[in-house]
Amino acid sequence: MILTCESNFWDDYLAESDEVDYRHDSIQEIATELFAASTDENDYVKRAFEFVRDEISHSWDIQSTRITRKASEVLLYKEGICYAKSNLLCAILRTKGIPVGFCYQRLTIGDTPDTGYCIHAMNAVFFKSHGAWKRLDARGNKAGIEAEFNLDEERLAFPVRQEYMEADYPVIYMDPNPNTMNTLKQHTDCLTMYLHGLPTHL
Repeated sequence: MILTCESNFWDDYLAESDEVDYRHDSIQEIATELFAASTDENDYVKRAFEFVRDEISHSWDIQSTRITRKASEVLLYKEGICYAKSNLLCAILRTKGIPVGFCYQRLTIGDTPDTGYCIHAMNAVFFKSHGAWKRLDARGNKAGIEAEFNLDEERLAFPVRQEYMEADYPVIYMDPNPNTMNTLKQHTDCLTMYLHGLPTHL
């Protein structure tokens, strides 16, 4: 799939926002720690991706009712759904001047269309070494889900099944989608939100 940028200005993919609050002390601290351990920019992105994927639990996987939204909240509580985890990965990378955006898929909530649909979030990162944007999905791995850092072959959490009316959205957005962020703001129980409150379209 060919990705297209919402904006032609790099600064739009480096901006801080309410959700991507990368000037927060905790974000600065983890970014500095990961950066210090890295051999180059690609290695830093890999370490940041694997940190968010592996060290930040997906709220549904641990059956948590807590809802996190801001990057600093996700880091504090070490959990969040994909909307929140993508905010954290974006913040960790943007604080080191790496352009990052947001990409989305429309997927079935369960394994079949009768379970309903939801919007799934991930990030797109611009790699100077490749001169290209690459999508990274830090949702979190478990049985049946194996998202990996691979610059040669995209390894996302979920393959899109067109026969089930699932879809990839090709746009790299500057900011988190308002529908996804409003969902996190408006609910108080993550499990109820996950089953009944996730947006079905951008």
